[in-house]
Amino acid sequence: MEPLLKLDNVSSFIGPFHILQGVSLVVYPGEAVVVLGRNGAGKTTTLRTIIGLIPASDGQIILDDVNISKMPPYKAVRQGIGFIPEDYGIFDFLSVEENLLVAMWQEDKASLDRRDYILDLFPDLKVSYKRLASTLSGGQRQMLSIGRALVNDIKIILIDEPSKGLAPIIVEKVRDVLLDFKEDKTIVLVEQNFEMACAVGDRFYIINEGRTVLDGAVEELYKDKELQKKHLGFVTA
Repeated sequence: MEPLLKLDNVSSFIGPFHILQGVSLVVYPGEAVVVLGRNGAGKTTTLRTIIGLIPASDGQIILDDVNISKMPPYKAVRQGIGFIPEDYGIFDFLSVEENLLVAMWQEDKASLDRRDYILDLFPDLKVSYKRLASTLSGGQRQMLSIGRALVNDIKIILIDEPSKGLAPIIVEKVRDVLLDFKEDKTIVLVEQNFEMACAVGDRFYIINEGRTVLDGAVEELYKDKELQKKHLGFVTA
């Protein structure tokens, strides 16, 4: 099987700082890959570099046989990427309805049908459909952020810290939604909640100081306490 997404020795800078110094990973269609590492390792930068928010200075990023390494973000995402950023990426001054509409690449029947699916998936958004995004709770904002990515015909979803700052009951809801996504979508997930990452992920990559240092099956990492302590700084119970 050919990979859907491939990063080959990718580097990038934020200002004068060389953040990514050789990140390589492969994602196959239909799987969920989790990107793990300590704080500041370069996980978020990896996602932002994939879609061009941070330009890749070296290496290649290939999505479905298309080299997107030098594409500006608006072109890169049109290749079929849904991006759910750590800070939600929604417009507070727009309503739930307007946030979903403005996220659509085109306002056609297929996109509107996907919007209806999102409202069924997240009943809170249906109830709050006409409310400004600024009035939503943290969990509702995360639901809206996920919804904005799903209104388009995407090949892969990049998700950055979806459980951050959320109540445990909302984290469970987000986890269940991601598990449902795995039925027909490809996921790259950055997540500090190790239990959630292991529940969703099939394979993992660990990034340390801007480099890929380890990869394998999530199940094996979950069992290996020594690897957890060495690369992540903690051990699961």
